[in-house]
Amino acid sequence: MNRDVGIKTRAECLKEYGSDYLIQQKVESGELFRVGKALYSDEKSVPEVAVLAHKYPKAVLTMYSAFYLHGLTDVSPERYELATDRNAAKIRDRRVKQYFIPSHFVEQGIKTTKYKGYPIRIYNKERMLIELLRYKSKLPFDFYKEVLLNYRKILPKLNIQEVLDYAMDAPKSSKIMEMLQLEVL
Repeated sequence: MNRDVGIKTRAECLKEYGSDYLIQQKVESGELFRVGKALYSDEKSVPEVAVLAHKYPKAVLTMYSAFYLHGLTDVSPERYELATDRNAAKIRDRRVKQYFIPSHFVEQGIKTTKYKGYPIRIYNKERMLIELLRYKSKLPFDFYKEVLLNYRKILPKLNIQEVLDYAMDAPKSSKIMEMLQLEVL
């Protein structure tokens, strides 16, 4: 599949097709597929993470979901973890675990990557190392150790200055800097 694939909202479909009736006709003919509430795609199978990324465009994939997509663990997440601004509305979706991040820190380290052709906002590996340390006490010990060992393997490929910058901006930065020195670097 060389071309970019996408998800369209009902409003975008109305603009393109003209009416709900014509949208329904496209769905019934198999030219368009309903992939979520008021969300459509020209592809029959759309990854759930892509639907959630489209549904919550300001949210960022984090924690288990990000570690999994970055290849730092083979533990498939039970739910999708999404980070949002501390002042954002609560996401009421059973598939999502939401992390509320301080406003000054939520946008740091975001990259948009393609997952099976769909754009996904995710924190980069450097930022995820900081998240690993921030949430150490809330993660199962075996999981923490697995991801930390995988980080040690890729350490030469990481931008250490970026890691240090994120650590300095993170809540409880002195504790995170100490953990970085003791456990990672």
